[in-house]
Amino acid sequence: MNNVKKISAAVAESGAGAIFVTSDQNRYYATGFASSAGELIICGDGHAALFIDARYFEEASRSISEVEVIRSNDKPVYDLMNDYFKEHGVQKLAVEESSLSYAQYVALQSKLEPEFVPGQSILRNLRAIKSREEMDILIAAQRIAEKAFNNTLKLITPDVTEKELAAELTCQMLKLGAQDKSFDPIVVSGSLSSVPHGKPRDVKLQRGFLTMDFGALYKGYCSDTTRTVAIGAPTKEMEKVYNTVLASQLEAIRAARAGMTGRELDGVARKVIADAGYGEYFSHSLSHGVGIDIHEYPNCSPKSENVLQAGDVISMEPGIYLPGQFGVRIEDVILVQEDGCFDLTDLPKDLLVFCE
Repeated sequence: MNNVKKISAAVAESGAGAIFVTSDQNRYYATGFASSAGELIICGDGHAALFIDARYFEEASRSISEVEVIRSNDKPVYDLMNDYFKEHGVQKLAVEESSLSYAQYVALQSKLEPEFVPGQSILRNLRAIKSREEMDILIAAQRIAEKAFNNTLKLITPDVTEKELAAELTCQMLKLGAQDKSFDPIVVSGSLSSVPHGKPRDVKLQRGFLTMDFGALYKGYCSDTTRTVAIGAPTKEMEKVYNTVLASQLEAIRAARAGMTGRELDGVARKVIADAGYGEYFSHSLSHGVGIDIHEYPNCSPKSENVLQAGDVISMEPGIYLPGQFGVRIEDVILVQEDGCFDLTDLPKDLLVFCE
């Protein structure tokens, strides 16, 4: 994967002379090379340079195309960068203003000669629209996580703990080819299922709902899925809440398409839940972007005015959480298209019941 040309064109269109890529995630998006260090400059004229130390220099030189790889051990890196800016006539430098602390921003301003201009949206907007290559990776990540989930379901018994189930889910994803988990799995049961981001406990599975929110990291990209199952026979209210959340999600998936605002799509899902009498218990946004980061642009919430575009990959995760009782969340990941959407997730949504 290499997006240097795409970024260079966007920089030229922005009016900046170059962009300084500082975050690990955006360097990976640009070059396909993962590292915890390095200063990447992409100019609007098509030239690009990665200033990197000896730890990564050999591998970067061998792995990255369309970028000049410059070893930064022999001279202060900011001197090297200023020389590069002069060579390419860079007077305005776009920076990742939202990814830098105030201290970092001030320090960089004191060391680099070009004028700083905001550049976060350049990379944010490009990353939101996924390429065919990115889609293939995202789908592969989903399939790893889904198979791990199905394997883990076989272990649900009254004697297993939430922590053990979370550990097994992570282990299964690694065995199936994930490089890591996308995030620490949420595996919570009983009354704790009413906490959207509850942490797995060292307790045996409690009767009621069991929520499992999990994802696999594969080739630098994340998957994200949530399924809720029942431990013991569900009550009538549990069934009503589950079916309401499912109806909300299915209605939002049917409605999703390019041109909607995030607020509009969130409203589709929220109306179903409100009409069923549970509006106050849907306590988070409907969706977030999914890609190199588990949470990225765009969002769908009651306040989101961003317009969805074909190529956006977003979660669809309505939920109802009754404090001290139980909660339900069902989450898929979809690809937004011009005339609808494509659901990347391939797991059934019928309510599964264990330990009856």
